[in-house]
Amino acid sequence: MSESPARVAIVTGAARGIGAATALRLAADGFAVAVLDLDEASTADTVQAVEAAGGRALGVGADVGDAEQVQAAVDRIAAELGPPVVLVNNAGVTRDNMLFKMTDADWDLVMHVHLRGSFLMARACQKYMVDAKWGRVVNLSSTSALGNRGQANYATAKAGLQGFTKTLAIELGKFGVTANAIAPGFIQTEMTKATAERIGRDWDEYVAERAAAIPVARAGTPEDIAHTVSFFVSEGAGFVSGQVVYVAGGPRT
Repeated sequence: MSESPARVAIVTGAARGIGAATALRLAADGFAVAVLDLDEASTADTVQAVEAAGGRALGVGADVGDAEQVQAAVDRIAAELGPPVVLVNNAGVTRDNMLFKMTDADWDLVMHVHLRGSFLMARACQKYMVDAKWGRVVNLSSTSALGNRGQANYATAKAGLQGFTKTLAIELGKFGVTANAIAPGFIQTEMTKATAERIGRDWDEYVAERAAAIPVARAGTPEDIAHTVSFFVSEGAGFVSGQVVYVAGGPRT
């Protein structure tokens, strides 16, 4: 009796950080993983790490906010790996500034990647999930959704993703598809390191200061988020949908 092919998961923004850790975790869970990022060449390290661990991966380049590129990417993934039934919308950018200094471009780029990108990816993938009568969508929100100084654009996008998640849960639930969101707190990634540099802080001191304010007394890691993704996409989480879980070491950190 031949084994059934592995289910296919797409992780956006998977060249590094939370996305890379998530791709590795889902591969370990038995999924074939499409490692999607803006530049296909940048996905090579994640793809190689998945393959070195015995998994199957495909690197794909696409701007998640561009409808034609998204459709082409999803079509390619379906053809080369199989129909994608798990989507992790992780791709993100920051363009932090106080409101009076925030440019139109700062606002538009953050909306383009986080909101438009998640919408386009979900729209392109949902038909495969509906056809399979099984699917999982996980959107990456943030504790910034609760409001964060200097992040009017990012906070708005991350709050918007929570409403998007809840609506997908309502629309797609009858097809066996769940949609949930993860709102990370302070996670040690290149993106948060760039934030420390922008505000002129020493990275180690910045991490220590942030960790001191977190109830579990440590900063988060990409693997903390990947573990939560793993739960949401598992078979056993089929009755969990429309939820936002703050993975932040405490309640609002």
